[in-house]
Amino acid sequence: MPPIRPLHLAAEIGGPPRYDPGHYTALARLAERGALDFVTLGDSFARPGPDALAVLSRVAPATRRIGLVPTVTTTHTEPFHVSSAVATLDWVSRGRAGWQVDVSTTRAEARLFGRRPAAPAAELWREAGEVADVGARLWDSWEDDAEIRDLATGRFIDRDKLHYVNFEGAAFSVRGPAIVPRPPQGRPVTVVDGTADPARETAARHADVVLVQATTPERTAEIRADVRRRAAVHGRDPDTLRVLAALTVDLGDAESAPEPGLESGPPLAAQGTYYRGGPVDLADLITQWHRAGAVDGFHLTPITPGRDLERIVNGTVALLQHRSLFRTFHPGGTLREHLGLARPANRYAPGRVLRVVQGDRA
Repeated sequence: MPPIRPLHLAAEIGGPPRYDPGHYTALARLAERGALDFVTLGDSFARPGPDALAVLSRVAPATRRIGLVPTVTTTHTEPFHVSSAVATLDWVSRGRAGWQVDVSTTRAEARLFGRRPAAPAAELWREAGEVADVGARLWDSWEDDAEIRDLATGRFIDRDKLHYVNFEGAAFSVRGPAIVPRPPQGRPVTVVDGTADPARETAARHADVVLVQATTPERTAEIRADVRRRAAVHGRDPDTLRVLAALTVDLGDAESAPEPGLESGPPLAAQGTYYRGGPVDLADLITQWHRAGAVDGFHLTPITPGRDLERIVNGTVALLQHRSLFRTFHPGGTLREHLGLARPANRYAPGRVLRVVQGDRA
């Protein structure tokens, strides 16, 4: 039997729009107490609510270890601005930022901006891949030690260590360099839901974490293998990908049996990736799927965040920790460290390594 990989867990803290930052801070702190890798906060131009990236920038100084991953829509937005905002979140969180890439496909959303018509999903995901590509290049456009801050000479930046990216894509071009120094993680963690094409192709090319929705461990394992194969075709090391099964979770009635959905083992609800049951059964499902090698972990979306996240952390996670299947503390200070991912080398400074500790600059 192959060795069991480390288990990774993440949770969504969104829900009906809330305009109280304390609500999101409390949920993030709860997830942090459970040593989860990261929390996500969904966002979309199709619904009202606060900007997810801005909210998590507010949450960042109130937390210490948990990764923070807002949804960022690449359609109708400027890639340069997206790169700068995500890099800023990495700085204010001292290396705990990621971003979940999404696209906007509807005519109603396009009319909000009035700059371009709605486009097919395949076209928009190709564009999203270009945004992820240029974002990584902009994050590398400052070498780690480009800042000098020499008061005696009045030099703030070593211009030889700033680089033009000169990116030319199908939908936009970006010259660069960035206006924000290279983030503490080098490149913040990129998350993509790769359940379906063409998002899966974008995930294989650019994602660090891939979310998949499937009803059985066998189907999840098939998608994981496909993503890893595609990544290898693009010259990536498949072992640098973390594939998480995405489940919507309802723990509102912990005393009743979950609805049937799986042929064996702890069941899912009939809707497929919607789980209804108790914290113990959820822990059993996570254990079974992970030990089968189907996934590297789980991304859980509570139906009712305030209620269900507490039951996930104090029930499901506590049981997994008791079984020695999940850690009891964060292994490092950055999201990449939680995920077991190395800090990427700067493409413009090959062979040069500079250690950056949790976002602290000299």
